Formats: sequence, C-alpha cells, structure tokens
Amino acid sequence: MTSNLPAVAGRADPLARHEVLGSFFQGLSDPTRVRILELLAERPLTVGEIVDRLGLAQGRVSSHLSCLRWCGYVEARAEGRHNRYRLVDERIREILRLGEAIVRDNATRLTSCLILATEAAGDAAVGDLPE
Repeated sequence: MTSNLPAVAGRADPLARHEVLGSFFQGLSDPTRVRILELLAERPLTVGEIVDRLGLAQGRVSSHLSCLRWCGYVEARAEGRHNRYRLVDERIREILRLGEAIVRDNATRLTSCLILATEAAGDAAVGDLPE
C-alpha cells in the first residue's frame, strides 16, 4: 500500500520531541479542524458532505483537510470524481473522546484562561494582517 500523505519537506535542524508533540497538539488547536475530525470519526466523508454539515465555504474546508492530511490525521481515497476522507489512525477517536471528558471536567477553567485567550487573539491578529 502506498502512502497517501504528501512528501515531507526537509528541515535544516530536527525538532526536539517536545516540539513535535507541540506540533501534534497545534494541529488539533483549530475548532474547525476538531469538528472535521469529529465528523470523520463518525464515518468517512467527501469534502462536499463536510461542507454541507459545517456550513462553511468549500475552500476553507479543503484548507483544513489539507492541514489534517499533511499532519497525518486523515487520508483521502479516490471514489470516482470525489475524494472520501477518513481518519488515518483510530487513536484519534480516543483522543477526541478523552479531550471531551477533560473539557467536561474543566470547561470553566479552559474558557476563562487568560493565557489561551491572549494566544488566540494574537493568532487572529496575525492571520488578519494584509499580505
């Protein structure tokens, strides 16, 4: 079986374990990507099906799917004219389940964390800069 993941770009210096782990969690840090993973945990879907379920623009969903695919969370399988996306690793379902349990126990703390709010605002500000 051949890999469906894009070729990995080379780095001048390898990342440390904690940096790679941080990148793993950063892939999960966007609410839209989490919602896409939740949908794909239910069953494989096409981009059009995800667009319909989320009510987002096709380009935005495709961008998030590209990120998830690059990071190794999902893969695409051609079915006629469409690609059907699915989770690559079943442990993603467990991570989502564990995350949900932790959120239930700590929702107030998570939503009131000023450090996370500041980081999110900084990310939004950077993303809003003109090119």
